[in-house]
Amino acid sequence: MSGKFVVGYDGSVSSRRALEFATDRARAQGGTIVLVHVLEWSPYSFLTPGELEERHKRRREEMARAEEAIMTTVVAELKDAGVPVETMVRYGNIAELLGKIAKDINAVQIVIGRDGQSAIGARVFGSVAGALVQTSPVPCTIVP
Repeated sequence: MSGKFVVGYDGSVSSRRALEFATDRARAQGGTIVLVHVLEWSPYSFLTPGELEERHKRRREEMARAEEAIMTTVVAELKDAGVPVETMVRYGNIAELLGKIAKDINAVQIVIGRDGQSAIGARVFGSVAGALVQTSPVPCTIVP
């Protein structure tokens, strides 16, 4: 069985563990890693047109920086290891976008790392893992 494994990746230790887990699965099944980095984004609809234009310019710069700083090294490592890899950098809600991307590309699984946020912190601020497990259109693995 081959397929695409969506990995939520932000360069953290926990996302690195998730990538290693997904890489092992992709390698065993002849699959592809789809490395996804999501920058949180809020539309701020009350901004003026000039402010929105400036914000979109900064957004494009942030996406380019994320691609270079976070993805480039990992992509090279995966390619050197013979693992097919694709990348995506997007703006938006992390859980929603990972689910949407997985559905759009017919992924077989989403893999993310758990950051160790306290139970109270997760209840107050929300949890990407919690939201993803509840809404994911495909099986989801949270790697400790």
